[in-house]
Amino acid sequence: AALAQPIAISSASLPVQVNGTSGGSQKAGNCAGNISASPNHVIQVTEDSNLRFVLEGSGQLALLVRNEAGKSFCVPFDSFSQGKVEMPGRWRKGTYSVFVGDRANEQHAYKLMISQN
Repeated sequence: AALAQPIAISSASLPVQVNGTSGGSQKAGNCAGNISASPNHVIQVTEDSNLRFVLEGSGQLALLVRNEAGKSFCVPFDSFSQGKVEMPGRWRKGTYSVFVGDRANEQHAYKLMISQN
């Protein structure tokens, strides 16, 4: 698959919504389950920001975000989240690879909203 076009995130551009399909052929451990070989989305944070990532869809979704240094942050779906996965926090300026995993090794449509936290 072609590498995702980077999405620039700044306070002026928010909120942003992107769509895609979860899962893939690569195992990514207990949290994310299966992910695609290349990121679903590439996010460029143009300034240090308080951001909230909200992932919605069906299936056992997980949101895996990797920074330029290769450090990964993962938030899995749980039965209390009613199909939503949220990852709020302070995001440093930089480029992040976003993977949408599926813990049941399925593929489902999702939407990802990025807004100010």
